[in-house]
Amino acid sequence: MMQSLPKPSGKLFVLAGEVSGDLHAAGVVRTLLEARPEVKVFGVGGPRLRELGADLLYSTDQMSIMGFVEVLRHASFLRRVIADLKRAVLREKPDVALLIDYPGMNLHLAAFFRRHGIPVVYYISPQVWAWKEGRVEKIRRFVDRLLVIFDFEVGFYRGHGIEAEFVGNPVVEELADLSFPTREAFLADAGIEPGTKVLGLLPGSRKQEIEKIFPEMLGAALRLREGRKVAFLLGKAPHIDWSLYERHIRAAGLEPVVRPAYEVMHFSDLVLVTSGTATLESLCFGVPMVVLYRTGRLNYLIGKRLVKLKNIALANIVAGGLHAQRQVVPELLQERASATEISRVAGKILDDPAVASSMRQELREARSRLSADSPSRHVSQVLQEYL
Repeated sequence: MMQSLPKPSGKLFVLAGEVSGDLHAAGVVRTLLEARPEVKVFGVGGPRLRELGADLLYSTDQMSIMGFVEVLRHASFLRRVIADLKRAVLREKPDVALLIDYPGMNLHLAAFFRRHGIPVVYYISPQVWAWKEGRVEKIRRFVDRLLVIFDFEVGFYRGHGIEAEFVGNPVVEELADLSFPTREAFLADAGIEPGTKVLGLLPGSRKQEIEKIFPEMLGAALRLREGRKVAFLLGKAPHIDWSLYERHIRAAGLEPVVRPAYEVMHFSDLVLVTSGTATLESLCFGVPMVVLYRTGRLNYLIGKRLVKLKNIALANIVAGGLHAQRQVVPELLQERASATEISRVAGKILDDPAVASSMRQELREARSRLSADSPSRHVSQVLQEYL
């Protein structure tokens, strides 16, 4: 009688240090576990990876540290995280490491993996085409497979002698299966009268962003309400405690209707959005937007010297290219991200249907450059080559 062969096993280390990284990593891990349910996944991530059974040593809540000054302030904590992760890797001996964006820590660990013979798959490349181009050399030395989500990145890396694979953008994949009620049903459920302009507020997924940008958004909303029939939707980040929003809402005296971020994007006539992944998601919905960004003055001065691009919003970079001078959607940074200036710029879009329609058309055209076959399936197949 033939003995059954033992099931193949495998171990995957994942590091997704931000909310968006957790979302994108979960798509890959879910697809991987459908094909290889016996694989053990461990590392750093958020609630979506945890739901899939990943053994998380640290969570995205702990790791979401933004800005040069904040990184320095948390340096001892970050050193402890790196030391703990290295010990876990030496103990578990993973077959392959999947690194998602988060370049400061991920490129440091990539060097560690190379020294210990563990292959590195880097999914969602650091934005070295925008700043810190010196990181390209670390990618060349320590990364075995570079899987990128923007088609222009292939040419950029090829120019530096690195082969990159365009796998498509996970945002398009994640939005593909969503369904929404009719606009009439949504407005009725939200208590918004037909014919009302809908303005979405998307203040970000980090506490620091919300503290700096949400008050200005609310101030702009109050101004936009003068002389207009406007209702306001708030896209709350699910991992952020409501008390943070509530404090600013009470101070402003304006209470928006709270809805999931994707509903806000889908049903708004215009969104005010903090620069980041949400601008790319808003692009995919084709919704006109004003992109905002505020950070500490020292962080901004350092960043301004390092960033090489005219535009910082992913929506503008995808729509116009890396070196485009024109902005498809307006960007208001630092002092310009004030309630007065936001309301002035947003009011022009709300009041002029031709401007809004032209912006929608350019965003729809830009979306077509993001698509490819399922990124999660592609990345999962690459990982299985190493497991």
